Amino acid sequence: MNFLAHIYLSGDNEGVIIGNFIADGIRGKKYLDYPTDIKTGILLHRQIDTFTDAHPTVRLSTKKLHKKYGHYSGIIVDILYDHFLAKNWSRYSNVPLNEYVANFYKLLQNNYDILPKRITNMMPYMIADNWILNYATIEGISQTLEGMNRRTKNKAQMNLAVHDLIEYYDEFEAEFTSFFEDLILFSKEQLKLIQG
Repeated sequence: MNFLAHIYLSGDNEGVIIGNFIADGIRGKKYLDYPTDIKTGILLHRQIDTFTDAHPTVRLSTKKLHKKYGHYSGIIVDILYDHFLAKNWSRYSNVPLNEYVANFYKLLQNNYDILPKRITNMMPYMIADNWILNYATIEGISQTLEGMNRRTKNKAQMNLAVHDLIEYYDEFEAEFTSFFEDLILFSKEQLKLIQG
């Protein structure tokens, strides 16, 4: 899953939210250097990724893309699924998406000192271009895929996946909706287990 899903699945604990958000940049046992709630978020993120990668519904989605994008198809599906979460946000949260995202950006700014360099380098662009709120539109997802493709020096051709999104839109949305119900339950269970 991508940024919005990881943040959402963290619940209301700010430390868990930060940990879940920064987890991709924390290798191996480096998570042990962080306060308890942030450690919990990092571990939750890892469990979510493992569950997502193995889920049969997610594999249905990645299969549609694999021939064109190879091992990048999983990354693309993560981004597309964030689109459907943002688009259908009111189904999952009573807080409007623009307010939820603004609160998240504020949380990052208030905890700047604890964030890894990779995140502090990315943050100004993320906030200025409002990446997470823009996931709700196809145009926003197209911009995200363009940015990801640039990071692969155009090797991945991920920017073209917006056409696949449009072509299989209803299928991707149904797959996301079905999978996300499972993921919400899994994440709540994992959070309880990690917190003991």
